[in-house]
Amino acid sequence: MNCPWVVTTLWLIYAPLVYGGKVLVVPLDGSHWVNMNVIIEELYSRGHQVSVLRSFDSWYIKETSQFYTSVTLDAESGFDEDFLTEFVAQLLDIQREGKSAWTRFKLEMELIQKGSEMNQKMCKMLELLFENKDLIQSLQDAKYDLVLADPVSPMGVILAHYLRLPIVFNVRWTSQGEGHFSIAPSPLSYVPMTGSELSDKMSFPERVLNVMIFGFTEFQIAYFVSPIYDAFIKKYLGPNADFISLFQAADLWLMRVDFVFEFPRPTMPNVVYMGGFQCRPAKPLPQHLEDFVQSSGEHGVIIMSLGTFISTLPQDLADEIAAAFAKLPQKVIWRYKGDRPATLGNNTLLVDWMPQNDLLGHPKIKLFVAHGGTNGVQEAIYHGVPILGLPLIFDQRDNLFRIEVRGAGKIIDFFTMNEDIFFQGIQEVLTEPSYRLNIQRLSRLHRDQPMKPLDTALFWIEFVMRHKGAAHLRTESYRLPWYSYHSVDVILFLITVTLVILLLFAGLLWSCFRLCIKRKLKSD
Repeated sequence: MNCPWVVTTLWLIYAPLVYGGKVLVVPLDGSHWVNMNVIIEELYSRGHQVSVLRSFDSWYIKETSQFYTSVTLDAESGFDEDFLTEFVAQLLDIQREGKSAWTRFKLEMELIQKGSEMNQKMCKMLELLFENKDLIQSLQDAKYDLVLADPVSPMGVILAHYLRLPIVFNVRWTSQGEGHFSIAPSPLSYVPMTGSELSDKMSFPERVLNVMIFGFTEFQIAYFVSPIYDAFIKKYLGPNADFISLFQAADLWLMRVDFVFEFPRPTMPNVVYMGGFQCRPAKPLPQHLEDFVQSSGEHGVIIMSLGTFISTLPQDLADEIAAAFAKLPQKVIWRYKGDRPATLGNNTLLVDWMPQNDLLGHPKIKLFVAHGGTNGVQEAIYHGVPILGLPLIFDQRDNLFRIEVRGAGKIIDFFTMNEDIFFQGIQEVLTEPSYRLNIQRLSRLHRDQPMKPLDTALFWIEFVMRHKGAAHLRTESYRLPWYSYHSVDVILFLITVTLVILLLFAGLLWSCFRLCIKRKLKSD
């Protein structure tokens, strides 16, 4: 055997698998960082070098980690814990005023105002970054292979274009809304807008509502988002750069959903679906939790978590929830950091933190009481646990609506809920078998894939590294003006040509008619 040939052959086979690239990650803090960190750890395990751009006031993103090297900016992110805690509290207070057009208006105005504040801070952060010539030079000298960014913040996409690097999005949302609406055709006749609480089967009045919400969203982007960055983009990226087009020019969109969860809709070649990529088989629970779970006997356990942003509740609502839990034969594990509710029963364990994925995968878990964040919903689908939804803010109601219309969960209005309503909701989901059967059906569909979602995501990230981008998958439609994209100019041209032909034909007929009349008069 010729050993050098064997070595060369093995190297050719395995070289793509062990290629160590350099990745610059521009994340968003909070729950978004939780799923970005899953990808970072996997990149590290495959031999890639990862740098993470963070602000000094980062909430979840630590300065030191074995998985990445941090690049810390001396600037406020606009997404720190204090800002978000105050913001969420204000949203909850507004919604507790009751359902009315005035409440909805106040809620939208609060979202616009706080969103504008956050974008202004992000733009200031970008200015500080770009004016730091030494830091920018160090990023250029690092010779990164690509930028991996969360497009809720425009920082990653703007920096990638400035450094002339391929960009991959870890995305469900962008700074302009749900990601699909930025990149893919979205017929409003069957693609519901976020916040509409509509499915892909819409009546005429629902389609009218969907179009109105789309118009309002476009108005918000045009007047309250894009103008904040326009001057900065023109200064650093040139006069031809456009805020929206920068996003549309991304090489790859790793979508944190799949069509088990999302309604069917048009998509694009550079959109890769990795819904549930953060979900993993359950690991053994810490002993104190395992003992508590096992003590539930045949009744099983309910877990409740309202996510990263909602760790406490108004005391009266916390008491109503605790009182309903106390009437149940099941044991309850509730992630809650507020004052101990006065009505808390002996069957309920309050915890500051819980291994949510591992609990959802435990065979004794019967129900997940959740706020409807994307991560929690995907974990519930993965493990086949029905959901009782208490949506509070942002996209949570839409996420839970997608579960409810598939018969895998039930939504309760948090702001009109009392002890009896909450108790009846729990009883319904626990005792009606269709909820568990439907969520288990979704779980089987979700798991029946040729590759695990995380492996799919990593393959495509490495694909972009190997090929220095993925321009062949990217549509060039974003370069077209709106009238060309919608073929308005073509339609007007064809209408004009048709009218000219009709006018010529009419003129010819009229001339023939007049000629016939003249001949008839002469013959008479």
